[in-house]
Amino acid sequence: MEEIAKNVARVRAAMAEAARKAGRDPGEILLCAASKMNDSARVQAAVQAGVDCCGENRVQELMEKLPQGAYTGKPVHFIGHLQTNKVNKVVGNVALIQSVDREELLQAIEKAAAKLNIVQPILLEVNIGAEASKSGFTPEEAMVIASRMAEFPHCKLEGLMAIPPISEEPGGNSKYFAQMHQLLVDIRAKKYDNVSMACLSMGMTDDFTDAIANGSTMIRVGTAIFGARHYGNQ
Repeated sequence: MEEIAKNVARVRAAMAEAARKAGRDPGEILLCAASKMNDSARVQAAVQAGVDCCGENRVQELMEKLPQGAYTGKPVHFIGHLQTNKVNKVVGNVALIQSVDREELLQAIEKAAAKLNIVQPILLEVNIGAEASKSGFTPEEAMVIASRMAEFPHCKLEGLMAIPPISEEPGGNSKYFAQMHQLLVDIRAKKYDNVSMACLSMGMTDDFTDAIANGSTMIRVGTAIFGARHYGNQ
């Protein structure tokens, strides 16, 4: 667990340096610990080490770790692909659903939040690299959905999320990060109802410094905090 604390400190230092180089305040960038395949004790170690929030990819893991107190002290976000038939388990249990990647899912979240009489904060996931293997809105679709957020009063659009293509070279994703930042700025300028555009979630272990240079306000880091995941036969 001591290694997790050291890793968080190293990530924080790299975040601060990237922010300074970009002329930004390091305090405006949040560190989300991507805790997939890490047990509650390891997640709580990251919380104690000072991450800003935790991010779960799998509903089953979220439901197992919540009653175990894995996230106690920090908010938990859902950052993975969410099936509509599992929405009821996530809505109301997480501070933010980052991975709203299709209108069908948005409608399901609205319905579930309405039943609970709550407002569920969300981000729209944008498939910025137009990859066939990935879900997500096109930039044009994201703009349209943002313009219609008044139709979803039990959701609050707080920004955008993206997972760019895997880069073969340092800085290779900078163009995608820049495009995401511009999309965020463009949507924010429209001043749509029920839209704040305060959050731009992008950047992971291998590219978060480039993301910060291009306006990210939240990075999602797993390997650099917890070490490499061992998937086995999963």
